[in-house]
Amino acid sequence: MPVVELSTVEWLSIITHVKKWLGNLRRAKAERKQESKQALRAVIKAVRETTIYLRNLRQGGEKSIDKERDLSLLWTDLSFKLEDLGLGRLAKRCSIKGRYWADPAPFEKDFLDRAGIRLSDIEQLARISLKELQK
Repeated sequence: MPVVELSTVEWLSIITHVKKWLGNLRRAKAERKQESKQALRAVIKAVRETTIYLRNLRQGGEKSIDKERDLSLLWTDLSFKLEDLGLGRLAKRCSIKGRYWADPAPFEKDFLDRAGIRLSDIEQLARISLKELQK
């Protein structure tokens, strides 16, 4: 196999390109980490919003199809964002939560119990994931 000789200028060009590539890679990793943090914090906020709605219902407030629609879309959007970030377990739970708020009738109680979609379960998984990102 023939050996290709590179000039000093060509070597400098290659080294510069590699440095830029590594810098871009580090920056992309930092951006992805930040996007993950934002998505996980949004999950915790969705838990709060849902909790407030449920508290309102417990205190005699009226059921609102508009609010339940908003919750369904909120949880669904979060599931998409989490899936894109590779946070599959949490994305699946958010997706189920979104489907539940769209129409709870098709869901059996046993499935809901096993699915781990209680608000406390979802928040705990989001907090654990946030701690992992802090390392």
